[in-house]
Amino acid sequence: MASYLITGDDESLMLTAIGDLVKKLVGDGDRTMMVDDFDGEDFELRSVVDSAQTPPFLTDKRVVVARGVGRFNADDVAPLVAYLGDPLPSTELVLVAGGGRLPKALTDAIKKAGGTTIDSAPPSRGRERSGWFDEQIRGVGLKLDAQAVQLLTTWLGEDAGRLQGILETLLATYGADTTLRSAEVAPFLGDAGGVPPWDLTDAIDRGDTTVALQLLQRMMRAGERHPLQVMSILHGHYSKLLALDGVNARDEASAAAAMGIKPGFPARKALDQYRKIGGGAVARAIALLAQADLDLRGAKEWPEDLVMEVLVARLSRLGGAVVRR
Repeated sequence: MASYLITGDDESLMLTAIGDLVKKLVGDGDRTMMVDDFDGEDFELRSVVDSAQTPPFLTDKRVVVARGVGRFNADDVAPLVAYLGDPLPSTELVLVAGGGRLPKALTDAIKKAGGTTIDSAPPSRGRERSGWFDEQIRGVGLKLDAQAVQLLTTWLGEDAGRLQGILETLLATYGADTTLRSAEVAPFLGDAGGVPPWDLTDAIDRGDTTVALQLLQRMMRAGERHPLQVMSILHGHYSKLLALDGVNARDEASAAAAMGIKPGFPARKALDQYRKIGGGAVARAIALLAQADLDLRGAKEWPEDLVMEVLVARLSRLGGAVVRR
């Protein structure tokens, strides 16, 4: 039949992806007779292979699920690699990566066997991410207007694993016949989720101090990022701008070469920001980052949150500046 590899970091999203795929593969069949599900720390891949090589009984196919295969090393996966070289036509094999890095021999074998990789993580790009949220909403049979979808997308941020629970609660509360608006969705959202790093740096670059401070708190609380991790994100952002200082980059390609990245939207955006604020503001930002780093390590007897809030506010003021030529 076929083989599948499910990847991702969020356990909730991975469980949803597994459930959806197994439901699709079983169809109208008897799950108890068709599915062998290997989970936990005790099973060995030889047992998975034995199951996959066993013909189905009283059904047209067998579905074999092996979870957490990322914990196995290259020697452990050898039987599975051998099986993928000559799989049983009546078996649907579902491998779930889980923790750890999959051995290259296994990923190569899956690819060579024509296997399908399913990434349970939502896309990172804004438009694609919104489309992913739309698909999840339609998948449970709900109808939300555009403003309600945007509220969900923005509020949950990186914490998309909470989406399924919220959608199931909305469905149980309102049913599938009503188009829900933001006012009906908002009470079910709970705490705001973490946000991706570029949301914070974009707000700083716009000079939007209020939004930047809100996003900072979401990153450190819901996103559980340590202040030093946020510092690393900000340092990386301004280091790219600093690389443009004095090189007279004229276009996206020359900016990308100066920053050591591939030409594309990030290079173009960095060049636009550098032209907006100028080299003096970038140098000031680097100095602010250096002082904040010292403050976090005890130079000032300030709480970590206060150090970061003052830093982001000051960087945001620089971000809103415009070079006068």
